Amino acid sequence: MASGASKWEVVKKGKKPNISSSSGGKTQEKKSGRKALSEANTDSNHVMSETIFDGFEKMGKKQNKEQVPPPIETQQKKPNAAKQTKKPPANSSGKPARYKTLEEAVRALDVLELKQQLEKSQSLFPENPSVWVKDLAGYLNYKLPFVCLDYPYCLAGKELRAVIRNLLGKCSEALPEFFDHCVFTMLREQDRQPGESLHGYRMCIQALMQDKPQIVTLNLADHLELLRSHQNRPVKCLTIMWALGQAGFYDLSQGIRVWLGIMLPVLGMKALSAYAIAYLERLLTLHANLTKGFGIMGPKEFFPLLDFAYMPKNALSQSLQEQLCRLYPRLKVLAFGAKPETTLHTYFPSFLSRATPNCPDAMKKELLRSLTECLTVDGQSLSVWRQLYTKHLPQSRHLNKYILQIYFEFRFKGLFLNVVNLSFQLLFRCFTVCHACVSHQSLQQKMRGRGFPWWRMLMMSLVFVAGFVAHDVRSQGSFAGSTTALCLKRSGVTAVSQQAWSKASHCGQQSVSWLAENMPHYYSRALETTAPLLEDARERMKVTALFLAQRSAELWLWLQENVPLLIQWVQANTPQSVFELLEYVKQLLLYVQERVLVPSLQYLSAALQSVWRSLQESCDGEVSLHCLQKHLRSFTNSTWIYLQDATSAAKSRAQELLSRA
Repeated sequence: MASGASKWEVVKKGKKPNISSSSGGKTQEKKSGRKALSEANTDSNHVMSETIFDGFEKMGKKQNKEQVPPPIETQQKKPNAAKQTKKPPANSSGKPARYKTLEEAVRALDVLELKQQLEKSQSLFPENPSVWVKDLAGYLNYKLPFVCLDYPYCLAGKELRAVIRNLLGKCSEALPEFFDHCVFTMLREQDRQPGESLHGYRMCIQALMQDKPQIVTLNLADHLELLRSHQNRPVKCLTIMWALGQAGFYDLSQGIRVWLGIMLPVLGMKALSAYAIAYLERLLTLHANLTKGFGIMGPKEFFPLLDFAYMPKNALSQSLQEQLCRLYPRLKVLAFGAKPETTLHTYFPSFLSRATPNCPDAMKKELLRSLTECLTVDGQSLSVWRQLYTKHLPQSRHLNKYILQIYFEFRFKGLFLNVVNLSFQLLFRCFTVCHACVSHQSLQQKMRGRGFPWWRMLMMSLVFVAGFVAHDVRSQGSFAGSTTALCLKRSGVTAVSQQAWSKASHCGQQSVSWLAENMPHYYSRALETTAPLLEDARERMKVTALFLAQRSAELWLWLQENVPLLIQWVQANTPQSVFELLEYVKQLLLYVQERVLVPSLQYLSAALQSVWRSLQESCDGEVSLHCLQKHLRSFTNSTWIYLQDATSAAKSRAQELLSRA
């Protein structure tokens, strides 16, 4: 039928066959893409068809009715058509027979019929391999309608497995879409009939994961979004997690990626946590060699697991938390990787920040043990601890106590072998170095710490005394009649100061007369002595200047030759992000200039203008020295009155307190 299809003529009718799979061809394959995840919102209120193959046969019959064969081949095609019309389709008998166990159904599966159906599908759609694998899954799911078992693919015989693998090998490009189709179809069938069998799709997923487990991790983000969209439907969520988790049974690295990307984000959900932890336990138990899983888990994924395992009253139940605690050592090995001596210092800050005094005892013990391991294995952890010592001082104190405790405990028990001795000596050195660092920092803080501000107090006292004297002189009109002069005169300071001033003036006059007489003589003597030295120094300076000029000329030529090359090298080796950063800084400076500096200057100018106008108004339109003196006098008077009021209030308060005492 497929061989002669190119010679037939098509007769158009009013009705077109409403079979979505009859379009076929490359156009459908290009437009479809990976439809499985996008079809999750389609209408699912349909009755499940008998099988996809019934649709194929009906479509073939309709094509036979609608196509008129050439007259030469009419007699040859009629017997075949009669045979096809007389022979009923293989799966037209409603529902398939029921079997007691899945093993019986797998043994009763007709592999020859499966081959015929697949050959028919390949002949009808020779250029659409995605339809072939979908037909395979639909046929197997239709033929295995039983209670769901965990691993249906292990019950398949060698011949059935060979057929499945052979077809999957031919459709390598369509396998990602096929996986999404199986997952989506399982979800859709759960909406239609909750008790409907899904073993065929499960078997296809397991067969696909056995050869191509990396298909699961190609689009984990979309699968996580699909899982979250069904978070109110635990059965669907478990179906998605089961399908994605099959990759881990054949490849540890893919299983860890699936668990971290799909199951860890939903670990706090009660309906899904048990399956997630059970899957993790089975994954780590199945793969005894964890080396293939190194390099996948980092601090970002490891520390949420630590919190789930040891933090009390979290989203996990006590039994699940204990189960996760039992798995924690193997997770720790996966996180630290193949070379812990180069990676443990990246875990040290998070370990240290969690070791607080209020931390639970079990978690604190594990954190201190992990911190000790970081310090003994990775040498860079010591420098990290030095930087974080003062920031996390309580945690560092607990770690110091723990180091000293285990150091002296092992030393007391006499268990110091060579390796253990070296490790704990290193820990003890860490303790002494960090303790000395903190002591030095505290000493520097004490040395830099401010004592009593004597200098500031002295300056404030001088300013206060100067203001008091100025106000006293201004109020009395002259210094001689001021209260300050009267106090100085009564205390004898005026007489002593006058006597000292007379002596100082007499000595000054004698010094000036001596300089006038002897300065020319000593100047000539000094000039005769220093003239040769100055001449020699000038010659040396000339030689030095010439030498520097020559050297600078050579340096200038070298710079002229090499600076452009250096600029070109910098431009060629500087990342584009640096230039983008400079451009951002330039834009930021322009923004600050336009939005901050210019408005601030305008505001300051307006404020100064308003102050000047108010000053002019207060001075009757003309600002003069007399007006400024008047304003200054009023300000001084108000300040003096305030000081007098404050002093009198303080004096009265002190007298009141003394009288009460």
